[in-house]
Amino acid sequence: MNYLIYFDESNKIDQFNKEFSYYGAYSGTDNALANLVKQIRKIYKNSQSNRELHFREYTKDTHIKKYFQSLHTVINENIRINILIVNNEDAFSAADKIGLSATELRNLFYIKIPERLFYGLTRDLSHIGNNSDLVNVKIKIDSNDEYDKLFLNDKIIEQMNAHSAYRNKNYRVNKVISQDSEKSIPLQIVDTFMGIVVFLLEQGFLEQSDHSIVKSDLISRFLSVENNINRFQKQIRLFKWTGNEELTQINIAEYLSPFIVYKTNYDINEITKIQKLLLEYPEISTKELRVMLEYPNTRLRQLLGYKDQINGIGRNTYLLEDIYK
Repeated sequence: MNYLIYFDESNKIDQFNKEFSYYGAYSGTDNALANLVKQIRKIYKNSQSNRELHFREYTKDTHIKKYFQSLHTVINENIRINILIVNNEDAFSAADKIGLSATELRNLFYIKIPERLFYGLTRDLSHIGNNSDLVNVKIKIDSNDEYDKLFLNDKIIEQMNAHSAYRNKNYRVNKVISQDSEKSIPLQIVDTFMGIVVFLLEQGFLEQSDHSIVKSDLISRFLSVENNINRFQKQIRLFKWTGNEELTQINIAEYLSPFIVYKTNYDINEITKIQKLLLEYPEISTKELRVMLEYPNTRLRQLLGYKDQINGIGRNTYLLEDIYK
């Protein structure tokens, strides 16, 4: 049995303007991930866009269908995503006690944090085979010169296999490979889901910039379909390190609820404004409506979604087209 793990990070710990740094790992069997990649590539082809998924760069809703369908497809597969949150102030405080610089701290964390995340995904792999079967694990990390300087790949192999032997587990890490995220859909998946989680944790939706509104619309529409919100809460596990030896698990629902309340109120207000204008100007074109509402062209699909909802078509009907074919 072969098992794959993908790793990425957001907000480097020595970026002193950031309160938290984040580390994410995503895993599944090689067959499950190969099938998933095939489905995502089909979505890319149908959307006529081969650009990588990258949540930070999602600043206009031109390709909302591509992002929406990719997120929906991933969350409905049997996958696991672990995300570790590090309070940077706590980390630097711990480093000061033993005289470590910010660079030294980051280098040590690059070894310890991935190992903790990966062990969380591998400590119980009996669900993918018989307990006696050896599970061959391959780990893929977003390309980073700093990782190479630290010989991170070799150190992870050594530590993970030490864990497995010491705890009598049934896995062996054979390879840790650096990979360009532009060529790796699973690494793009880690980036996008971690970006969504960070956006919710840091309440980016309150900024009310066009970029924030576009991101909020994508997340809201994705979570509102079928059983996605429940699967999102079940399959994404959050852990926080605050300077103690043990990690604290966090309930992601605590961060989803404020977002849903805020976005529901926002949508009601926007739909009310649109309905009023449509009643007053029955023949108004979409372009004229967009201008009157002061929506930039980067939010056109948001406006079209509201119009579909008002017309009884369903706000996400367009986004779900072709997804099950």
